[in-house]
Amino acid sequence: MRARAVVDLAALRANVRALRARAPRAQLMAVVKADAYGHGAVPCARAARQAGAAWIGTATPEEALALRAAGDTGRMLCWLWTPGGPFREAVAADIDISVSGLWALEEVLAAVRAAGRPARVQLKIDTGLGRNGCTPADWEKLVAAAREAEEAGSLRVTGVWSHFACADEPGHPSIRAQLAVFRDAVAYAEAQGLDPEVRHLANSPATLTLPESHFDLVRTGVAMYGISPSPELGTSAELGLRPVMTLSASLASVKRVPAGHGVSYGHLYTTPAETTLALVPLGYADGIPRSASGTGQVLVAGKRRTVAGRVAMDQFVVDLGDDAAAVGDEAVLFGPGDRGEPTAEDWAEATGTIAYEVITRITGRVPRVYVGEEEGPGA
Repeated sequence: MRARAVVDLAALRANVRALRARAPRAQLMAVVKADAYGHGAVPCARAARQAGAAWIGTATPEEALALRAAGDTGRMLCWLWTPGGPFREAVAADIDISVSGLWALEEVLAAVRAAGRPARVQLKIDTGLGRNGCTPADWEKLVAAAREAEEAGSLRVTGVWSHFACADEPGHPSIRAQLAVFRDAVAYAEAQGLDPEVRHLANSPATLTLPESHFDLVRTGVAMYGISPSPELGTSAELGLRPVMTLSASLASVKRVPAGHGVSYGHLYTTPAETTLALVPLGYADGIPRSASGTGQVLVAGKRRTVAGRVAMDQFVVDLGDDAAAVGDEAVLFGPGDRGEPTAEDWAEATGTIAYEVITRITGRVPRVYVGEEEGPGA
């Protein structure tokens, strides 16, 4: 292979178990949005189920419906809806639908009539993130409408939930404020007669650091893939998590060049002496950030090498000095770090972003190779 992203499903299962141990009284939702953060939604959802994930979470309805088509029959929540979305299909597929406003509730009720069966919905309250979710000012109206629909037998309110803004910043004042708003919203909904199965607020960082936010369910995304949600919380190793993806490529060219030889577009790098240049056949079309030019590191021939010059669409160069390498040798961009290779967290630091983006942006041009699979459907 030109390049490969090896996905260790045994590591993913171990991470899920470790995260469940952090929240022993709560169920765990494995978030597999964005094709499981670039790892592959179907195999990762299956592995998470095998490790005890009671729920699967997706952003878009298309993601949820694809998992149903692949055979996942367990509890599943989908939260990013727009008018005219596949509400009827989701109701028919027994997917819990997140509702953040009256317009969405009306679409659900129309879908119920079309599908001929009641829906399961979860009401989302905006506790301070400012993205999706019903504002506290409109919460009474949404709760009243949902309660009326529930009494009519059109739906079942299975959950009340929200999302933290700054759980990855320990001690941030918004954390306590959001907890207070969430507790008030849950209390009001229950006082009006709703009896949700699950109340949930905790994302990956809150699962790791805020036990008071665990309630009935925790939603683990990036941590499930062995990535620390924030440098402030520690590295993945310090958190007891193992990175699941290892990204590598086979060297496409190895050659000696003289001193003063320009490298890649713009000649941002010029060889300081006679040296060996190696070509790594991955570029920004594969998801390697162009901002890694001159900063990203790669393990080649037993040492970390810094990207020499600009990252191009399909390739970049590293300077090996006088070290020996051959065409076809492995270049490891990131992985668990066992062999001295960089981690996704290292790449995030080098490119001025977060590790979430590093792993999620690896495109479909890079084949996923799955190891550590376990027998059983996992659904």
